[in-house]
Amino acid sequence: MLTLPTTDAHLEPYRLTGTPLIPRAPRTLLTRTAFAAAHVVSDPLHERNPWDTRPAVDWDATLNFRIQLWDQGLHLAEAMDTAQRGMGVDWPTALELIRRTMRAAQAHPMKPRVACGAGTDHKPLADLTTPDAILAAYTEQAEAIEAAGGQLILMASRAFPAILASQDTYHHVYRRLIDGAAQPVILHWLGDMFDPALTGYWGSQDVAKASDFVLGLIAESPGKVDGIKISLLDQAHEESFRSRLPTGVRLYTGDDFNYAPLIEGDGTRFSHALLGIFAAIAPAASQALEALAEGDSKTYHRLLAPTVPLSREIFRAPTRFYKAGIAFLSWLNGHQKHFIMPAGFQSSRDITHYAQVFRLADAAGLLSNPDLAQARMKTLLALHGIDQD
Repeated sequence: MLTLPTTDAHLEPYRLTGTPLIPRAPRTLLTRTAFAAAHVVSDPLHERNPWDTRPAVDWDATLNFRIQLWDQGLHLAEAMDTAQRGMGVDWPTALELIRRTMRAAQAHPMKPRVACGAGTDHKPLADLTTPDAILAAYTEQAEAIEAAGGQLILMASRAFPAILASQDTYHHVYRRLIDGAAQPVILHWLGDMFDPALTGYWGSQDVAKASDFVLGLIAESPGKVDGIKISLLDQAHEESFRSRLPTGVRLYTGDDFNYAPLIEGDGTRFSHALLGIFAAIAPAASQALEALAEGDSKTYHRLLAPTVPLSREIFRAPTRFYKAGIAFLSWLNGHQKHFIMPAGFQSSRDITHYAQVFRLADAAGLLSNPDLAQARMKTLLALHGIDQD
């Protein structure tokens, strides 16, 4: 029994009730491509001035976390915003992460796909005031990722909105990046709820006009675009957008609120997945996708339905702080020894949030070792002055 806080500043008893899902490999070939975007595990014993210097990384724990995702049939989106790109993890750390991950993926028996985020975050915005400067910054990261063997995800860059870039500027940069890539790229449309600095991406604050632009960009060379990840938390927009994509170009949902119906589809079209929440709910995600591949819609929804309230809590506004919930569940489930994040990011959420994530993870069967999870939750509660009987 635990005593957990509520959002109205009360304390109430809570007893674990969930039946943990056992992580395992899928029994059948999945019919949806599912990338889980994974976090970085800090090494707190070697952290020095965590707000001002490169983060110290526990490489063994970071890679082992990825291996258990691959063991369950999921692919990996590496060095993305879930890994705190631009929010505690710099480009040199991200590049080392990519190189280590690619070596581990190549040695893994399931030969998982790994797509890696290429951006412009190694350059200050003051140096990225022209289209060619933005292109050069992207190109530097893209070439390093391809040299490591990774597929490119062209991450949304804060540099475009910072200079109020026109659609001609977006076209100049993206056309060259797409054409120059060694293999088809994944585009990345991250809404301002994830990063306020990306407001007005694709050269317009009108989502319909932005959609028309990026669809036109894709249509110029659809064979060079694997797909596009959209994270706008708008199911109707995503369904409309994917209906207009050229044949063979995937929609990778980044909608951590509405992923269940989007992945299942409408009978004609469906979304694939590139989701941070899949790193936190891997057993449910993997086994639900297995059920979908077997034509068992009932089991698919039974497994995913309880994960949706959990995801909505983890990704609640301010949405950009969701990474803390991903790392918290990793700690509860024994994938890391501590709950410390690069730049002290664990402080971005309050104890009532973590208490609610704990309750919802239990309800979804996602506390794999209930005794360990309860012991670690007691430690966190004690640090916040909430003692247990």
